[in-house]
Amino acid sequence: MDGFDIPIGEWGKSLVDWIRDNLDWLTDAISAFVGFLAEGLANILMSPPAPVMILIFALIAWLVRSWQLAVGTVVMFVIIIGVGQWETSMQTLALVLLATLVTVAIAVPLGIWAARNDTVSTVIKPVLDLMQTMPSLVYLIPVIIFFSLGFVPGVIATVIFSLPPGVRLTELGIRGVDAETVEAGHAFGASPGQILRGIQLPLAMPTIMAGVNQVIMLALSMAVIAGMAGAPGLGKEVVAALATINVAQGIEAGLGVVFIAVYLDRVTAALGNPGGSRSSLLGLLRRRREMARREVATASAQTPDSIAAH
Repeated sequence: MDGFDIPIGEWGKSLVDWIRDNLDWLTDAISAFVGFLAEGLANILMSPPAPVMILIFALIAWLVRSWQLAVGTVVMFVIIIGVGQWETSMQTLALVLLATLVTVAIAVPLGIWAARNDTVSTVIKPVLDLMQTMPSLVYLIPVIIFFSLGFVPGVIATVIFSLPPGVRLTELGIRGVDAETVEAGHAFGASPGQILRGIQLPLAMPTIMAGVNQVIMLALSMAVIAGMAGAPGLGKEVVAALATINVAQGIEAGLGVVFIAVYLDRVTAALGNPGGSRSSLLGLLRRRREMARREVATASAQTPDSIAAH
């Protein structure tokens, strides 16, 4: 087999060089836009005093999940302040939120398209397999060449890395909708768009939200690796701790990552069934509405009997 060589790596390098030499206007535009959004979101998260932001996070947790998660949120973020990782945690949160929004904006339409077209599904599956199994550090090499160091390469690499589960679970959710329910929609004359919006998306929402949850978790793991590309936040702290063998700094930055992961995981999981938790504010409002409806129904049922008795 001497002399047998397939220069796939050289082909990839040539493609990267071509993009760098001929599409620099596009990479500059993407860099300016993504950098503006990422730094703007980080500034928004860091502008209010930390106690105000903690109160907002706790209220969100209570609204969608439970008062227990709200208390846990306060404890976790107070610890983050105590170990001096508040600013870096907000930078990481900004990176993860922006990358998640971009990923979901791409993944959900692509997953819907794949669910409704078998050819598209067949074509994108090997691409998603490649994206999901490629070592995450490999993504950093071209994005650093195109976008230099900082927030932007971190966001781009995170979007690429976290995209596959969003597409897969959206397709799975749409395909999993009961066929007889969809047929009933067709029988009533609903258009494909109406069936998608009125039947398929609502019924597939728990699966789609599970995909969003996976996207967030992968985005958070990649955000740490993106610290190697100079992305500010907890990842940069972890990389600095690794470079200097600073155990204390590594543990404190790692704790920040764990706390943010727990918070985002519990909140996004609850969004799959809003009001489903009895301890949440949305759950309390749902029970009160159901109680009010039952009282109205009971009163309506008793009124004819009362009239007949008189």
